[in-house]
Formats: sequence, C-alpha cells, structure tokens
Amino acid sequence: MTRIAPDVPVQRILDRVLQTRAPAGAETPPQGNHKDTTIVRYPDRPDVVVQLTATPSGAHTEATLLAAVYDQTTVPVARLLGRGRIGDRGYLVTEHVSGRDLHESFVACSRATREHLARRFGRCLGELHDAFAFDAAGPVEVGASGTLAATGPDGATFFEEYASDAVEALPSAFDDRRPAIEAAVASRPERAVQPRLFPWDLRPGNAILADGDLAAVLDWADPLAADPALAVAKVEHLVAAWYVDDPTPLRSAFREGYAAVRPLPDVSVADRVAAIAASAVDSNGTVTRPRHPELTGTAAVAVHREWFDEWLDE
Repeated sequence: MTRIAPDVPVQRILDRVLQTRAPAGAETPPQGNHKDTTIVRYPDRPDVVVQLTATPSGAHTEATLLAAVYDQTTVPVARLLGRGRIGDRGYLVTEHVSGRDLHESFVACSRATREHLARRFGRCLGELHDAFAFDAAGPVEVGASGTLAATGPDGATFFEEYASDAVEALPSAFDDRRPAIEAAVASRPERAVQPRLFPWDLRPGNAILADGDLAAVLDWADPLAADPALAVAKVEHLVAAWYVDDPTPLRSAFREGYAAVRPLPDVSVADRVAAIAASAVDSNGTVTRPRHPELTGTAAVAVHREWFDEWLDE
C-alpha cells in the first residue's frame, strides 16, 4: 500500500466525499479498464473505491445507472457514495466489495457452484430487463429530466449496426467463415420488441465471488439498450461458454435463472452469432482470450471458430 499525496485527484475527491477520515493507504488493482481505479484503505471505516473517467458525462451516466440498479433490483452492486467532476474528468466513489476475482476463480469452483453462479447471472439479467425499459435502442445517457434514456435508433436498426461493426472487426483468421457469419446475422427475423438494458459486459470477469456466491457485479460504464434477445445471447455466451468445454449445463442454469424473473425472449441464430462476433475482438482490434488460464494466438482463434461453427451449423 502507498500513501496518497494531499494534492492528487484521488485525495481531493476523498476530501469532498468522505471529508474527515484519513486513509491508511491506497492500492491500484492489477487489472483495470478504461477508468483509473484506486482502492483506498481505512483503519476506522469500510474501504472505498475511487474511479476516474475520461468524461464527466460518462461518470454521471454510470453513477446514475449504478444507483438505479442498487435501488430497483437485487443485483449485487457496490453502493454509490459520491459522484462528480474534477477538472475535465468525472469520478465515482463506491464502497469496496471484498472477495475474489470471479474470472480467476470460476473454473476452480465446483460444478454445482458454477451452475449456481450461471443461474445468478441469468436472474440478474432478468431483473435488469424487468427494471429498465426504453423507447429506443443504442447508447443510454442521463436525459434533461435526470432519468436514463436511450439515444439511438430502433432495436432492429441498432442490431444491424451492432452486428455489422462486430463482423467487420473480425481479423483475417475468420475470413473463410465470414460469408456464413454475414448470412447468419442477416437472417434475424423481423420483430418489434421494446428495448431493454443491454449490459454488454455482464460476465465473470466483472464480478466478485465471496462465500461461493456473487458478491458484486462491477463496471456499469457505457450502457446500451437493445432487444432483450441480443442481451441474453451475449451474456449467456460470456457466462456459459467462455470458460468450459461443455456449456450445456451452464446454459440451462442461466436460462432457468432468467426465466425465474421473466419469460425468456426468442433468441435467434442471428443474435447468437452477433454475440460471438462482438465478443471475439476487443476495442483495440485484438482477438480476445477465452478460458482461464487464458488462451492466446491461434488457440484463442480456434475456440472462437468453434463457437461460430456451433451456431452456423444450425
């Protein structure tokens, strides 16, 4: 742990939000995302997490969604303590949730625990869909009234754009599958469904495990709204298929969890293939690393190709 200098943004944020208590020190998590994250330790109160974002508007949207999830669902999230702007950046301060990184722990759990966790993820998504409905799809922002609103097109148009971007980003290692992938995403049936929250990064890698259960779901940045079928396809893929060779039991558990809250949507092959394509490449254009320990290079590409082939064979 290191001491926090009094003039750095983190200390200035703590002075605003927590005021009188002096921290014992701070540490930076080994894994991060596009936010600068600091865990601040205290001798006389629960630890907190300070996150600095690139834009104040992004922090405001994430904080608003996080608070709404905390208030309107039973999805386990860290309690929001403060939000605001410092300089040209935004910040959030939340309670720190202790536990283990579920990305590192998932494959080490027993089969029963993995199925329980898959069921919990399914229930979480069902609750989010129940709680957050929108008039449009696309990026979700805080509107003038202070409520969350989607700012994009209708659900069908958003799917076309989302799937097209995902397929276009696939590297040349998938070129022999590209015509079949494009045909699959173009085959999505026409339907008019109210868009729901699309937590596109809801997965074990953004969750904390404690006492064999889901202790917290992290990272609510850059929220989207979409047809609930696309969200089910994406989250199910990241939970049930990403870590294990046989996803069947985890898929069943995930679907049971969702169906305990609301009826499962009709998930098409197009939704499945679009979800796999969107998960295969990261924001830097690099092929993502499935399993744990993580696969890289040709081994990672091979797993993604297997996932495509499962649904393209349909």
